[in-house]
Amino acid sequence: MRILDEKFAEHNGQPVTAYTLINDQGMEVTAIDYGCIITKILVPDREGRMENVVLGFDTLEDYYQHSPYFGAVVGRHAGRIANAEFTLDGNTYQLEKNNNGNHLHGGLQGFDKVIWDTEVKEETDSIRIEFTYLARDGEEGYPGNLHMKVVYELNNQNEFKISYEGVSDKKTVVNVTNHTYFNLSGDLKEDILHHTLMLKSSRFLELDEELIPTGELLSVDSTPFDFRSGRKIKDGKESAHPQNILAGNGYDHPFLLDEQQNKEIHLFDEESGRSLVIETSEPAVVLYTSNQLEAGFSIRGTASREYLGICLETQGLPDSLNHPQFPSAILDKDEVYTSQTVYKFSSK
Repeated sequence: MRILDEKFAEHNGQPVTAYTLINDQGMEVTAIDYGCIITKILVPDREGRMENVVLGFDTLEDYYQHSPYFGAVVGRHAGRIANAEFTLDGNTYQLEKNNNGNHLHGGLQGFDKVIWDTEVKEETDSIRIEFTYLARDGEEGYPGNLHMKVVYELNNQNEFKISYEGVSDKKTVVNVTNHTYFNLSGDLKEDILHHTLMLKSSRFLELDEELIPTGELLSVDSTPFDFRSGRKIKDGKESAHPQNILAGNGYDHPFLLDEQQNKEIHLFDEESGRSLVIETSEPAVVLYTSNQLEAGFSIRGTASREYLGICLETQGLPDSLNHPQFPSAILDKDEVYTSQTVYKFSSK
């Protein structure tokens, strides 16, 4: 196992470094210290061909101009917050409005748009990058100096683990996720409409016209939102369900997981034979099928278009600060925030 590093670009006069984790099976994960962005993941198909299974760019300029959070860590609070504000202990905090008057994925300069400090570590059975960042009190409107650590770890079982840890000197809110767009066809040969997804989830959140949770948890029974036995992503595109139509003919919905850390998310592409099993400590996953991915730019030679990638964002529920019945994103002073998600790749 080994780790490579090379200069990727410069951001505001600071170097941006790309780190590549390579295991003994030949699997590779490349990430840059700007936004902890995962730029590539190379895994084999059933014939052993190593191909990239995530959406990303080769230049920082492309991330500036075109990226809808490709591969990035987003926070301090992932997802939308209605009216870009919340109240905590009687104090109202006004956040950056970066999504139709609402707050999305940490704001204008969230975790995805800063350079993180890094340290690489090589163990006998794994290799990892440790990213650290201090989000200062008032940054993007959030209270508290929040010390964040994100660890990317790869082992020889083709398991890629993301661990998060945070501590604040003031009561605050934290809900962090990774926003990678997966496409198991390899090198974007096909879109993701024929991928099969299994989710151990019996309830999902109803969204309003601005894609913000209404507070209602809906049953997946007898709907295109029932992935418990597996279904094709195209079912959402072709669905007449009002929630599929509202999301742009597909999915952009939080699902409450029935189980944690027990193969609760499984994505499979029949053509390539690639399989991705995701296990998480988080209570929910946001399923986004890139229904609103804009055209007009190129992703490593492939024209951008709808349904080119699928996001499986393991996290707490969006807008939980305005819905007390949701799992809480509040972090007390000196309390330790922790979260872990494991991505297991295989082929058959």
